[in-house]
Amino acid sequence: MFKHEKQLFHPVSVERPNPQYAALLHEQIGGANGELKAALQYMAQSFRIKDPEIKDLFLDIAAEELGHLEMVSTLVNLLNGHEVDASAVPAGEIQTHVVLGLNPGLINASGYSWTGDYVSVTGDLCADLLSNIASEQRAKVVYEYLYRQIEDKKVREAIDFLLNREEAHNAMFREAFNKVQDTGSNRDFGTTKAAKMYFSMSEPSPADSPYPDIKVSPPSFK
Repeated sequence: MFKHEKQLFHPVSVERPNPQYAALLHEQIGGANGELKAALQYMAQSFRIKDPEIKDLFLDIAAEELGHLEMVSTLVNLLNGHEVDASAVPAGEIQTHVVLGLNPGLINASGYSWTGDYVSVTGDLCADLLSNIASEQRAKVVYEYLYRQIEDKKVREAIDFLLNREEAHNAMFREAFNKVQDTGSNRDFGTTKAAKMYFSMSEPSPADSPYPDIKVSPPSFK
């Protein structure tokens, strides 16, 4: 069960409208590394999780990601201002101005619609956690790119908050992976010599390369 509280997860505001930047920020609404993707991925993955603590973790982060989606959509709405004017967007999506009446849409920065194909679910907790760690890292990268391309201090403050929350989620998923990394696909495979061998396929290799002698061990984020 979910409920909507009539307050943003974190307050947002802008110094002035900026429709071009609103088009860029749409990437974090309907893009492959955006907030909607994250919320639905973690929620979908949670349905088969037996560990109650990890199940709650997935659902808690999913719910927070929906709060982030609301924050980003509010920012896009403020950045678009109150006048339909596609000429204010020289690059990127213009659906906001010709189809949506300035309503933030489930589209990315190029105007492509969000798709469920962005969501990764395997039913294997180790694989799903590693996927989520990578998802949070990619989301951080997108927010960093967005941060560099805006001088609006209020928008930057909101993006900085979101960046830090993505890092928090990343750390939580890594802790969960530490707890289960000897289960599922990590338990069933990686038990033969082939799992501990490195083949140097790059010749000639640097004389001081450590890789031919590397000892491969199970992944760990400890």
